[in-house]
Amino acid sequence: MTKVHNFSAGPGILPAEVLKQAAEACLNFDNLNLSLLEISHRSKSFEKVMDESRELVKELLGLNEHYQVLFLGGGASLQFAMVPYNLLRTDGTAGYVNTGVWANKAIKEAKMIGNTVVVASSEDKKFTYIPKGFDIPASLDYLHITSNNTIYGTQIKSFPKTTVPLVCDMSSDIFSRYVNGNDFGLIYAGAQKNMGPAGATMIAVDERLLGKTGRKMLSMLDYSVHIKGGSMYNTPPVFPIYVSMLTMKWLKNNGGIAWIEKKNNEKAATLYSEIDRNSMFKGTTEVSDRSNMNVTFVMTKPELEAEFDKLTKEANLSGLRGHRDVGGYRASLYNALPLESVNVLVEVMQAFEKKFA
Repeated sequence: MTKVHNFSAGPGILPAEVLKQAAEACLNFDNLNLSLLEISHRSKSFEKVMDESRELVKELLGLNEHYQVLFLGGGASLQFAMVPYNLLRTDGTAGYVNTGVWANKAIKEAKMIGNTVVVASSEDKKFTYIPKGFDIPASLDYLHITSNNTIYGTQIKSFPKTTVPLVCDMSSDIFSRYVNGNDFGLIYAGAQKNMGPAGATMIAVDERLLGKTGRKMLSMLDYSVHIKGGSMYNTPPVFPIYVSMLTMKWLKNNGGIAWIEKKNNEKAATLYSEIDRNSMFKGTTEVSDRSNMNVTFVMTKPELEAEFDKLTKEANLSGLRGHRDVGGYRASLYNALPLESVNVLVEVMQAFEKKFA
């Protein structure tokens, strides 16, 4: 089978061995002679999967005993509403940092739940940088940030220091670098970038923050209900959770966060070095805020995009076109993408420069 280099922004690339194990489980899971897709989520075999998944999250994020881990449906977009619904008091205020499309959507949902203020924004420069040094009111119920911005290619390198509970959408860089999970009141992440297929969202929440909003809670939107139900208040997304567990085991068995952070740094440095060197391309974000997960760039001669696209196709490079809102190119360097794929892209960029510069 022809090797395809998958730079898709999401759903993103997964480890080959994980895909193989997941495929096998679809035919015969846990030697039951039943498919993972048809067993009961209440079976002991799947309960083991759920328990191991939660423990792996706690281990990889270094979480202490105050944290509960959930796997829910609805994507990170549902968390835009669940976070303020569970953490924003009826007479309180939530703070948000606006760094792009997804942060903007989170702000929109929060404003429908209660009083919400934007404490910092990079909209003035089309989200090409990460705001820094802004004031964080001590009275906030929480401060919401987005650690990595897939569309614009920016990433928070140093998280705000605050006594306010920090809430972070880590959908596109979860488990890609070291973070101390205990520095956050709540972390959430859609699975389909670095964990698994679309359909499951991981939430790690300090349970001491819950039950203080002063509102009557709808059961399906109440973190406490899902915690009590072990993420099984309703039927969980079994397959995405299982694949997420396999991916976390793959990460742990290969050396964990320290191992993958080193690899991710090498991949990003390789590609950014070529973008900065190559006369045919230029980056789109502030250098200090460049994302290690989503590398965004444009051509210095946009009229030649079709020629570059032709070369990438011939080299079996997939998923490189930028988001429809910004255009250009975006190479997503998620955990499972090997350095080999980045090197192939760099070779194509060099060949392009040689031919057209």
